[in-house]
Amino acid sequence: MTLHSQILGKGKPFIILHGFLGMSDNWKTLGNKFSEAGFEMHLIDQRNHGRSFHDDHFNYEVLAEDLKSYCDTHQLKDVLLLGHSMGGKTAMLFACLYPELVSKLMVADITPRYYPVHHDTILEGLSSLDFKTLKSRGSADKKLAHYISDTGTRLFLLKNLYWIEKGTLALRLNLEALKANVSEVGEALPIHARFEKATLFLKGDKSEYVMPSDETLIKQHFPSASIETISNAGHWLHAENPDDFYDAVINFIQK
Repeated sequence: MTLHSQILGKGKPFIILHGFLGMSDNWKTLGNKFSEAGFEMHLIDQRNHGRSFHDDHFNYEVLAEDLKSYCDTHQLKDVLLLGHSMGGKTAMLFACLYPELVSKLMVADITPRYYPVHHDTILEGLSSLDFKTLKSRGSADKKLAHYISDTGTRLFLLKNLYWIEKGTLALRLNLEALKANVSEVGEALPIHARFEKATLFLKGDKSEYVMPSDETLIKQHFPSASIETISNAGHWLHAENPDDFYDAVINFIQK
């Protein structure tokens, strides 16, 4: 089963992996911008997300193997690899397992450490959506608002809604599998995992996912890593400050 992707442009292959409950569509604007700079962009839907296949198994080992299969299918080598949040964890593990396939690694607002489960309310909100009664995105938003006060987060989650047929909404993501395996999302990178090549960690200045105390652990796994802060941005730094995010990535690639 091959992962679904959106492929944009021509040039050096550049893979982007979205975060938990996200999809390739979240990266379309930046993907187009990178493709215009001369890269062949592969915006990937990870398993149980977007238009990719659903499966009960869900952990970083299978996500990394999915990406290996994707690279084999598309004959991709010497790739630029960028992952955000959960996608960053997949990207880190993949680069450590298959360093020969990755030329440079970029990790957005996540580190190799363990993170406690913190998506409970969001998953509860998504589980509360009854598509027998909900007939519009607006009504789904109102229902989610009982669980999630932040409008931006709700809009991000509502991108997962689609029309199965006229008058019937559904979620693209495999909610049951993600709920069953949510503890996997915070898992730490294996203790001996290492990637020696150039690596960039990007953090939002308003985010607490990457702290000064994480630098030692980052350097243990990624000895060539540099860490850069994106201003006026939280965890969704690529959406909140796309211009600075783009500049930081391009500068790192061109070094």
